[in-house]
Amino acid sequence: MKPPSRPGTVLLTDYAWPDDSVERSVIEQAGHTLVTGPAEPAAAEAIEGLVAEHRPAGILTCWAPVSATAVETSPELRIVARLGVGLDNIAVDTATERGVWVTNVPDYCVEEVSDHAVGMVLAWTRGLALFDREVRSGRWNPASARLRRLSTLTCGVVGYGRMGRATARKLGAFGCRVLAHDPHPPKDTPGVEMTALDELLRRCDVVILHVPLTPGTHHIIGAEQLAQMKTGGLLVNVSRGGLVDTDAVVKALDSGHLDGAALDVLESEPHVPAALLQQPGALLTPHVAFSSDASVTELRRRAAEEVVRVLAGEAPAHACNSPHAQMPDQGQRR
Repeated sequence: MKPPSRPGTVLLTDYAWPDDSVERSVIEQAGHTLVTGPAEPAAAEAIEGLVAEHRPAGILTCWAPVSATAVETSPELRIVARLGVGLDNIAVDTATERGVWVTNVPDYCVEEVSDHAVGMVLAWTRGLALFDREVRSGRWNPASARLRRLSTLTCGVVGYGRMGRATARKLGAFGCRVLAHDPHPPKDTPGVEMTALDELLRRCDVVILHVPLTPGTHHIIGAEQLAQMKTGGLLVNVSRGGLVDTDAVVKALDSGHLDGAALDVLESEPHVPAALLQQPGALLTPHVAFSSDASVTELRRRAAEEVVRVLAGEAPAHACNSPHAQMPDQGQRR
């Protein structure tokens, strides 16, 4: 077991808010020093350089990649804490091998992300974004409305974790039928029918993605899956851009097979393909489903507190790996 650390350095690789005040307050009150990288996420090589320069005991990262090289570069490193939920920008396996904790904040934005998903569904059924564009361009044509009654639709939720369950609950309140798919389905799902992914795609008018990005879920929605969806349906992605083959979505929209694609995330973000921008059925937001004043403050505080906790020799509250299994002398840390 490692003893509690003496005051050390914590590297904040990047941040998606105006400043580092919340993180700095938590870290410095615990007696550590915060070093902040550029606000915009830098390339892996730049982060590796910052790690080599500052040799941090802890890393806080938002979007910037924390590569295997970065993890291996600082012998003092004890924790990599994600300011978010997904871990696809962190070399988790390398961290585990080197006895470094990896943490996230899994439940800080459940309400925000599920609200965003349901809001996108409502925007599609009621034509909110489309008609806003029409009116602003000088067209006032209520006779063109082809709107939907949400309570008559079948909605599919792919991924039935915290966020998926919250979205299903909110959709159920509108009276629509809710199907869900998850590789590890819970035993009790009142009001929700658990199905295979193929069946969900065939039966649902709306498909909402709430799954993490892993090698196994990359392009979980591609041309084959889109072809299985009902003609005139809606795809919603509020998770990770890499879950969806953007080119296939553009083709499905262009052909009319898919009526709408509501995407908060893109595999090419922040670049938005011109072909997607040209699609009237595309509803696009800039990776903000997680965000509210309350959720962002909570995220920043809790991620920084994980770093302080580990540097004090304690186990993290939300461990995403088991480094003690790789390093027997740390068996008491968890």
